[in-house]
Amino acid sequence: MITFLFWNIKQRRLEDILRGLTLRHQVDVLILAESEIPTGVLLASLNPQPGRLFHLTDGGRCKKISIFTRLHTGSIESLEAHSAERFTLRRLILPQSELLLAAAHLSPKPHFRETDNDSECRILADTIREAEQALGHTRTVLVGDLNANPFEDGLVKADALHGVMSRAVASRGKRRVKFRYYPFFYNPMWGRFGESTDGPSGTYYYSHSSYKEFFWHMTDQVLLRPDLMASFQNEDLKVLTVDGERSLLTRKGFPDGRFASDHLPVLFRLDL
Repeated sequence: MITFLFWNIKQRRLEDILRGLTLRHQVDVLILAESEIPTGVLLASLNPQPGRLFHLTDGGRCKKISIFTRLHTGSIESLEAHSAERFTLRRLILPQSELLLAAAHLSPKPHFRETDNDSECRILADTIREAEQALGHTRTVLVGDLNANPFEDGLVKADALHGVMSRAVASRGKRRVKFRYYPFFYNPMWGRFGESTDGPSGTYYYSHSSYKEFFWHMTDQVLLRPDLMASFQNEDLKVLTVDGERSLLTRKGFPDGRFASDHLPVLFRLDL
């Protein structure tokens, strides 16, 4: 079982909280967006005692994402030809298998138009398909702050990320639209959206004086290709609200950007 933790920490010095989270959940792969914690400081915090020590993996030209792992050196290989400023693709090499790990922090809204976000999702989807073809498999997981909700065009359109809420639909593998086939992603974040969940209503809360406002958003997401669904159980996906000692939420139940980040961390496990 490999445990992944993703968090957009918004340039905050959260090394102490990260140490608690990684220890408490026995995290193997830590993926951070907007991290400005000096590498040495963060590694000293993540490695308080001897054992399987975290190390920073090669980020290449993607400066928006940092990936640390306590898996053995060389287990995560950068695919520089398939990376860009706002996303990075890595080959995760394990004793019995390998997978394609895509990590992204797409451009933020409201300063970034929704149509532009759709275009970024399409570019990311095209790049993932190119990498899958080069690697010869579709054991792919995408994680990150996509700055869009699961229902928005960039997440659901066939020529973009093509994420669906149903395992049964995703298990079809692909569908044909206008004489071309497009592969599915399974998006389990649909099941973590709203009040009928065992956690918060989303990963990010935003309130603005406009006629259309959702308030809770699920911008931080995990999507899987059908070939990885057998390795994933929905109960192994959690939006975390505590660091082990303190809540990551305000008294009103919103992400506490003063104590931690205005985004909540996402934890998931794959049985690989």
